[in-house]
Amino acid sequence: MTATIRIKLSIMMFLEFFIWGAWFVTLGTYLLHNLKASGTQVGVAFLTQSIGAIVAPFIIGLIADRFFSAQKILGVLHLAGALLLWRAASSPDFSSFYPNILTYMILYMPTLALVNSIAFRQMKDPQKEFAPIRVLGTLGWIIAGLTIGWLNWEQTDSLRATFTMAAAASALLGVFSFTLPATPPVKSGQSSSLGDLLGLDAIGLLRNRSYLIFFLASIAICIPLAFYYGFTNPFLNEVGMKGAAGVQSLGQVSELLFMLAIPLFFSKLGVKKMLAIGMAAWVVRYVFFAYGNGLGNYWMLIAGIVLHGVCYDFFFVTGQIYTDNLAGERFKSSAQGFITLATYGVGMLIGTLLSGRVFDNYQLAGGAHDWRMIWLIPAGIAVVVLLVFLLLFRERNTQTATAEPAAYDPIPSSLAQAS
Repeated sequence: MTATIRIKLSIMMFLEFFIWGAWFVTLGTYLLHNLKASGTQVGVAFLTQSIGAIVAPFIIGLIADRFFSAQKILGVLHLAGALLLWRAASSPDFSSFYPNILTYMILYMPTLALVNSIAFRQMKDPQKEFAPIRVLGTLGWIIAGLTIGWLNWEQTDSLRATFTMAAAASALLGVFSFTLPATPPVKSGQSSSLGDLLGLDAIGLLRNRSYLIFFLASIAICIPLAFYYGFTNPFLNEVGMKGAAGVQSLGQVSELLFMLAIPLFFSKLGVKKMLAIGMAAWVVRYVFFAYGNGLGNYWMLIAGIVLHGVCYDFFFVTGQIYTDNLAGERFKSSAQGFITLATYGVGMLIGTLLSGRVFDNYQLAGGAHDWRMIWLIPAGIAVVVLLVFLLLFRERNTQTATAEPAAYDPIPSSLAQAS
């Protein structure tokens, strides 16, 4: 890669995740305070991420990998996304807000695969070249949160501006995308079945009993994950944390640091211990949230946020490595698409619907909430998932070649890279 291409790809990654972080972290607070939405409606709004994750394979598999260059599709999607975010910012109520954000997430989620596809196609050695570029995405998310906290938008009831800021960044990335390196379709003229697009050719991995346990645990652990995505920011603001969105960016800093340490931990601990530590971190995080507050136990709130790196990296990143090792060479891409569809599709779908109902059930007089119970419920779910996993999972180091069915070709590699 030339220095010019490296800079362009870094800017692309920065803007891609700045856009998402600019509005997604504070979405729950905005809906509850500005649009007077219910907890169930907040859950339905976050459900758009799962819907987008389910639809993304079709957009990537049917369009990006077969007909048009990835950078051009990226530009069109972000320009359309800018308009939708602008419309969402001007929506007076939830009923008019929701169609805009639903359509936006259906268009945005495929761009996560597209930016990775564009980057990988320019690299000779992705294992060395990708991380320094991808880290700009995490930095973009962090900068978005710090900007919201620095401008004090949460305390001044100005969160509508987060959508305007995201719309401007989306328009900028949309235009900038057309200057990115050419990334022509890789499967022009090839046909695909539904199984190709959804990664169902990797379903044979479930014949491995331990992988089946991991697969079900991955879906189940995404249920408490949905509580974090949907209601952490409203919780932190309600208990009096200043600049909550900025403080939440500590979670991304933690994620980045633990990501760098994953190879060391993996070699020392192995798959089962890594996955178990990740699930246990979910339990500890929610217990900290349940008993933390803006006074004497403020440290619990900070610790719960910082645990994000352990929660995400030890379970999800380790799980991706575990899946990759078991899949075999033919089905590496489709296996990653399969697990992503299950977690961010099925697991998050269940979790967002449940978290909204729990939030509504524990609303107190005067608009306050029984946050202790709201957080102890996902903590309890995580405990059950952890115990079942520890009892039933057996670590195996060998690949499961017999689990590779031959009915389909792998799904587009660009989608798999998004996970």
